[in-house]
Amino acid sequence: MMTEKDFVVPNFTNTIENGTFQWSAPSNIALVKYWGKKDNQIPANPSVSFTLNNCKTITKLGFQSREKDGAFSFDLLFEGQPKEAFKPKIQKFLERIEAYCPYLKNYHFTIDTHNTFPHSSGIASSASGMAALAMNIMSLEKALQPTMTENYFYQKASFLARLGSGSACRSVKGSVVVWGNHAEIDGSSDLFGVAFPSKIHDNFKNYQDTILLVDKGEKQVSSTVGHDLMHNHPFAKQRFEQAHTNLSAMKSVLETGNLEKFIEITESEALTLHAMMMTSLPYFILMKPNTLEIINRIWKFRNETKIPVCFTLDAGANVHVLYPENVKESVLQFITAELVGYCQNGNYICDGIGFGSQLIIDN
Repeated sequence: MMTEKDFVVPNFTNTIENGTFQWSAPSNIALVKYWGKKDNQIPANPSVSFTLNNCKTITKLGFQSREKDGAFSFDLLFEGQPKEAFKPKIQKFLERIEAYCPYLKNYHFTIDTHNTFPHSSGIASSASGMAALAMNIMSLEKALQPTMTENYFYQKASFLARLGSGSACRSVKGSVVVWGNHAEIDGSSDLFGVAFPSKIHDNFKNYQDTILLVDKGEKQVSSTVGHDLMHNHPFAKQRFEQAHTNLSAMKSVLETGNLEKFIEITESEALTLHAMMMTSLPYFILMKPNTLEIINRIWKFRNETKIPVCFTLDAGANVHVLYPENVKESVLQFITAELVGYCQNGNYICDGIGFGSQLIIDN
């Protein structure tokens, strides 16, 4: 079993003067939710997610060697413009990973990043953003250590991404990813995400996710604050036990293709996530009135048509509408006819299961 020490590397004797890498990394949507963490970005409970395809962050990392002076050196561009507000988060990330990437202070970095979806609107932009940055850093490390194995490359990328944003470790590789130790998931770890180890039933191949953008603004309460409120939460112990139970059940669902059980677990997990927010101290609500309207209309449509469409929520107001590809036409007709009116400016994103990060530039 891999430990944190396995990801510590020495200062390499070989050097690279300059270069550029560019990676895309997708967002992901958890089916069994991660909410609450221990020190060093360790999850309080395991989770499993679908990796998305269209909602992603694209990050270019330029690097130039320099004299080491004890500080990190980087410029940050977001959507082509300097973004000073994001720099403290990147600084903190670099500080967290320095022990595992001691070569970072040998370079000045230019980080140029953009999303294909609205930032900070409950579509896990921090997950895709930190995953994309981790992939670029690992490309630099692999250039410094060409004998690195592909398996180690992706495991360490997921490990590093986790130190930036916990759920980012689920955005590195795989269509379905598990993060957190779980007795029934071979190779599962609190340190990094792993691809779902069993064969996934055809019912879930190219599963669809239409994201209804109820509120594209900044969340009133960040996920980091929300996670911290699980400490001493009156229902934390029961919630963590429930997550283990639901992950066991979801493992069976993904193997057998039981859509009815998939809907039950997925919607229950979404509502439980928000119940934890509403019962913490201080308590808060991230759902909006239109979130509830959409949920009720999905329930009514499913009861009337028997089409296996369901919803999930991340830590925000937006609604992810999940359904098999073979009912795509009917569900999209329902969405455009009945749900789009509840979206901010009528905006929504059509997405589906993807396969993880992709290398765009290696120079």
